[in-house]
Amino acid sequence: MHARYDVVVIGAGPGGEGAAMKLVKEGRRVAVVDALGEVGGNCAHVGTIPSKALRQTVYNLSRFRRDPVLSRHSEIKTIPLAQILARAHKIVETQVGTHQRFFERNDVDLYYGKAHFEDANTLAVLTDEGVVERIGFDNAVIATGSRPYQPRDIDFSHPRVFDSDKILQLDYPVHKLIIYGAGVIGCEYASIFVGLGYKVDLVNTQPQLLSYLDDEIADALSHYLRDLGVLIRNQEEYERVETHDDHVILHLKSGKKIKADAILWCNGRAGNTETLNLEAVGLQANSRGQIAIDEQYRTAVPHVFAVGDVIGPPALASAAYDQGRCAAAHIAGSADVPRVAEVPTGIYTIPEISCIGRTEKQLTDARVPYEVGQSFFRHLARAQISGDVVGMLKILFHRDTREILGIHCFGNNSSEIVHIGQAVMNQPGNSIDYFANTTFNYPTMAEAYRVAALNGLNRLF
Repeated sequence: MHARYDVVVIGAGPGGEGAAMKLVKEGRRVAVVDALGEVGGNCAHVGTIPSKALRQTVYNLSRFRRDPVLSRHSEIKTIPLAQILARAHKIVETQVGTHQRFFERNDVDLYYGKAHFEDANTLAVLTDEGVVERIGFDNAVIATGSRPYQPRDIDFSHPRVFDSDKILQLDYPVHKLIIYGAGVIGCEYASIFVGLGYKVDLVNTQPQLLSYLDDEIADALSHYLRDLGVLIRNQEEYERVETHDDHVILHLKSGKKIKADAILWCNGRAGNTETLNLEAVGLQANSRGQIAIDEQYRTAVPHVFAVGDVIGPPALASAAYDQGRCAAAHIAGSADVPRVAEVPTGIYTIPEISCIGRTEKQLTDARVPYEVGQSFFRHLARAQISGDVVGMLKILFHRDTREILGIHCFGNNSSEIVHIGQAVMNQPGNSIDYFANTTFNYPTMAEAYRVAALNGLNRLF
């Protein structure tokens, strides 16, 4: 079979969906190819959705334990991970069904199978039935996502060795877990598993956790994880992983050895490009499987674009969707979709972290005269009512112009709270005065902005 399309999109995750929806709205004939057999990509099936559903259940359990009224009526001890993940699987099914309808309503042709380029304008799709379908195209968008990076000297087929995809299949009791890699995924899972009552050793190859965050926020996360019982080991690198039937031993270059029931490897990700036969279209990925792009998400081959995790940071589902729309706009000749630039960070630890704009260190290095406004959640009535008193909101603003330069939030619902600051930062006349002079509902978490604004303005002289 041979069909011809204006654009073929490889990958039905957020990036591929964003591109496809924009292209069909612009009148293009579009095909989407995905190897998973369902839409949604890794985001829906093994990444964002199931891990955040797991996190929410753990958060609910910990909140139940903290409530002095509810905790007296029932004592929750150990709940099997499989039982908790059952809810996550239902959410995945719902999400897949919802996004499937998006493609169907917009007349996007879906092909399921492994795709590879045969030449500059032909894509071959090998289906699960062994049939090869060939698709001709004028333009292509690569949105194949990423997978956990796996060093070759570690046996990931061993039942006690996991990566961030495989960990959601854990089906036996674990009392102690080693997490190697303290990036976003490692920190998220550390807070989740310690919330389930596991002993967790978090091995960090860097001097501090998430060093790209504002120092105060990164320090707050470290303090809180330690307070929960996570043992953080900074500036350590593995030498080898020793596996046994009932345990694993992590050998570190420093000479230390750590024994646990299982190990979760969270040290980097690699782009899903190894089977695409990029050479046939004139492209080459880097050592981590990532593809280089320009300001329009165009690769070195003018009619081929790439978006999402396969191009590297920020590697967020939210960014991938908008990158797809932006690439599609350039393919269609539309100018109404700006390049994805300022993306809020969303880290779903318990509690969450979210930020946008510059950090104190960046502003200090740039010699920008800034001031700080702070609001601590423990002082807010809404936080006291909900019991979520851990956290803070921090606003960085220019001393002279009062322009907001950065928003940094640590605490429950940070990923929601940050968008209030984002909206004001993106408006003409961006000023911290907006928060000082605006009435917020009481009690709300949004009130933290008014408190932080007044706190900061009181420092001016």
